[in-house]
Amino acid sequence: MNKSLNCLVLGAAGFIGQHLCRTLVLQGYQVRGFDRSPVKGVAWPAIDGVVWQSGDFSQQEDLYLALADIDIVFHLISTTIPKTSNEQPSIDLQQNVAATLGLLDQLVRLPALPRLIFISSGGTVYGIPCSIPINEGHATNPLCAYGVGKLAIEKYIALYHHLYGLDYLILRLANPYGEQQLTSRGQGVIPVFLSKALRGEPLEIWGDGHVIRDYLYIDDLCRALLLAADYAGAQRIFNIGSGQGFSLNDLIEMMRTLLKKDILCRYLPGRACDVPVNVLDVTLARQHLGWQPTISLEAGLARTLAWLQALKY
Repeated sequence: MNKSLNCLVLGAAGFIGQHLCRTLVLQGYQVRGFDRSPVKGVAWPAIDGVVWQSGDFSQQEDLYLALADIDIVFHLISTTIPKTSNEQPSIDLQQNVAATLGLLDQLVRLPALPRLIFISSGGTVYGIPCSIPINEGHATNPLCAYGVGKLAIEKYIALYHHLYGLDYLILRLANPYGEQQLTSRGQGVIPVFLSKALRGEPLEIWGDGHVIRDYLYIDDLCRALLLAADYAGAQRIFNIGSGQGFSLNDLIEMMRTLLKKDILCRYLPGRACDVPVNVLDVTLARQHLGWQPTISLEAGLARTLAWLQALKY
């Protein structure tokens, strides 16, 4: 990436956004962070070198101001989470799909089109897999509105590329985790489980614990985003994950070993939105981006645990 480029991070105050902003700044890039204003009494994340701009993603005038003189846009914003998105699908449609269409309209009106890097969901857009690991050509049949919304945004981005020449890349992520992933949103099984285990609270498991997922450490994700911003090839969609699957029961056993104590679990009925297995094939990312995961799940768990312990969980 040309270090003179100006980067806009949409959703910069979130878990992924904060890590990406730090990574971009450390690499010497100019970074503008866009997010809603912090609540009263709370400051913007303390990241030297980031110029913060408050705004509402659904408001065109806010986006217009944020996009001034920007060369690369990282779109990380999502106002919903997979497990609750089916309760009110219209919210996902309005707040994420429609709002992103507003962003696309703003982008194609600019004198020079920025590159758009969109964070999609490899964990939800494919639905129940026909083969494992799942490659980018696999059928897309999401079981939750969150995945439907991500897929719709992907299609609209491709349409704007066809109509207006919008330059873009889409990263379909596995389950990202790591330091600074807050447990209050109910998203991110690893910090939720670790914080409960540290407090001696039982873990709530939906189903029998055999659901298999692919877990992606945040530092590996940020490297992928940097490489995506600099990529000049023809491939537009990349899976970004570890390429390995672990069941919830596997995850809990790793945590027991790490904590050196037993962890109480409460098993509940399974959920309709949960696919039985999701493991991403990251071959294309290796071949075209020169990226591959480097942090094992065991190492990532240890780092996340140390962060939680420092916070007094």
